[in-house]
Order: sequence, then structure tokens, then C-alpha cells
Amino acid sequence: MNRRARVTPARAGLPDGGARRRTPGLRREEVAVLAGVGASWYQWLEQGRDISVSPQVLDAVARVLRLSGTERRHLYVLAGLNPPPASADPAAVGRDDGLRRIIDTWMPYPAHIVDPYYNCVMYNDAAATVLNMRPGNTQNCVLDFFTDPVYRSRSVSWERNAATVVAQFRAACSEYPGDEGFQEVVAATKAASAEFAELWERRDIEAAGQIRKELTHPVAGVLHVESTALKVPARPDLTIILHTPLPEADTAAKLEWLATPEGRRGAMYPVAG
Repeated sequence: MNRRARVTPARAGLPDGGARRRTPGLRREEVAVLAGVGASWYQWLEQGRDISVSPQVLDAVARVLRLSGTERRHLYVLAGLNPPPASADPAAVGRDDGLRRIIDTWMPYPAHIVDPYYNCVMYNDAAATVLNMRPGNTQNCVLDFFTDPVYRSRSVSWERNAATVVAQFRAACSEYPGDEGFQEVVAATKAASAEFAELWERRDIEAAGQIRKELTHPVAGVLHVESTALKVPARPDLTIILHTPLPEADTAAKLEWLATPEGRRGAMYPVAG
């Protein structure tokens, strides 16, 4: 692999070999030792031979070669295994000015970004004001949907949409059977919500797409929006959720007002939650 050439022995915690080393990077034998696999087996892996390989071994090789998330997933594909879901580093996403510009440009309408497990990694001001997204909640959209009392009190369409939310999340889970990240979200939400547990046992599956939502905001009143899930080609680990105002209840004008200084002051001190 040419990826071996990118990792110096010193960076991998090995002596560099001085003048005896004729090529840059790690030797195959060194990668094998660091990954805890046999040298012959690793050579066969590089040669693309039909060998048995486990996700744990591939992860060890990816760690030694310091592969990026995209490269790690590609390694799984080359080995004939289903790649793991791409994961997002919230800190790194928070520094992504391009993603921030997308959801801020969507103002005054709510927008947020989630990782494969539906963890919210970024949201705009309208999402905070309308959907009650804030640092104090769990930041997982499935768990918050079933446990955040403020959002539930505002969501007139909660019962109608609950089955859709669960079916879409089950569809996402089904693409990565046995993935611990999905299992943790399911276990936590089951423990916190009997309603989720009941819906989960229905085993319904639905592709992610658009969901119509009817909300009652304590200051702006009734709001009708449609959420749309959009994939980010450059970031397959992320999904952007945009909320578009629907014609009903003059929603667009209300959302625009909530983004004004007067609307922001009113939203800070609502008369009811």
C-alpha cells in the first residue's frame, strides 16, 4: 500500500533504522507487528488475495496506517466487508465554516446537521428558537424527540410523526447491523421511553426524506414546516436537515419575525413553554 509510505517509523513509535532504511515509511513486516497480525497475512491483504478478515483486524491496520475515515471505509470495501458508518467529530464539524454557512444561510428557518447516529453536531439560531435545540439536552435527535418535554409540548404532530421517526432510524440501523453506536442510541431511548420501545418492536422501516411538522410556538403561535434530509457528498458522515415553511398559518412571516430583535427578545422570555 502506498499509505505505508506516509507513516514514518518514528511516528509509529519504531526506530527509523538510519541509513539501512532504503524506502520511506513502514515496511510490511512493521505494519504487521504493530497491527498484531502475521506478516504473510498482511502481505496477502495488500495483494488483494481472498483471505478471511475481521473488522477488528482491519481497524488495527487502519490505526497503524493512520487512515482517514473515508480511507478506512474503503479498506472495508476492498476486503469485501460492509463498511462501518462514517463518524463525525463534533469539534471538527464545529470548525467547518462551510457547513456553518449552509445552515446560517437558511435563516430565518430552522436547520441542523446530524451524524449517522442522529447526534446533532450543529444547528442554527432558528433551530434553537423553534425546535428547542440547546446544549442542555442530549443532542441526539431520536432520544430528544421522545424525552424533551419542551419540544413535545410544542409538537402538535408528535404522535403522527413518532412512528415515522422510529421507522427511519430503524432503516438507518439496518444498514449497519451490530454497530455499537446505533445499539447505544436504541438502548438509551428504550430505557427512557416506553413509546419508543413499543414503536421499535413494530419493526417498520421507512427511508429518510421529508416530514411535515405542525408546532405551536409560545410566542409566534402555530407553525407548519416540512423537514428535508439532505446528504453532504463531501461529508458522507453527515446529513443536513432543512425546515421549509409551508403556506399554512403564515409560517414564513412568523419565522422571519422570530429572527428579528423583537422576536428574539420575546422568544427568550416566552409566556409558556
